[in-house]
Amino acid sequence: MANLTLDNPPTVAAPFGDRFAHVARADLPGGAALLTLSGQVAVDDNGTVVSPGEAGPQAEHIFALIGALLAAHNATFADVMHIRTFMTSLDDLPAYGAVRRRLFPENPPASTTVEVSRLFLPGAVLEVEVTALARP
Repeated sequence: MANLTLDNPPTVAAPFGDRFAHVARADLPGGAALLTLSGQVAVDDNGTVVSPGEAGPQAEHIFALIGALLAAHNATFADVMHIRTFMTSLDDLPAYGAVRRRLFPENPPASTTVEVSRLFLPGAVLEVEVTALARP
């Protein structure tokens, strides 16, 4: 049976009010681990939305956070299996897509993208969840 660990690495600001874990890690036989990351929004260390209303800069910030969370578990963007994106407007898809294409130039992961009416923080236009496989 897999060992489950819930983690908030010190390299990323703690979640709002410590209400959830940034990473759920299931250690698998053979030394690999399945990582499920909570949805990340573009907030700075004080919880302030970065570049309110701007998808491109928010995507850059979100993927920087995701990269730090992956690194804390010895994983990289090459280990990402699935990305789930919530956007307040699909009109922002070109700006968001440009960031993703740069980070995943070959063999992009499985993906789900949906438009939502709003996110929990005013000015946030993207929320991104990631599932990855950390290799031994």
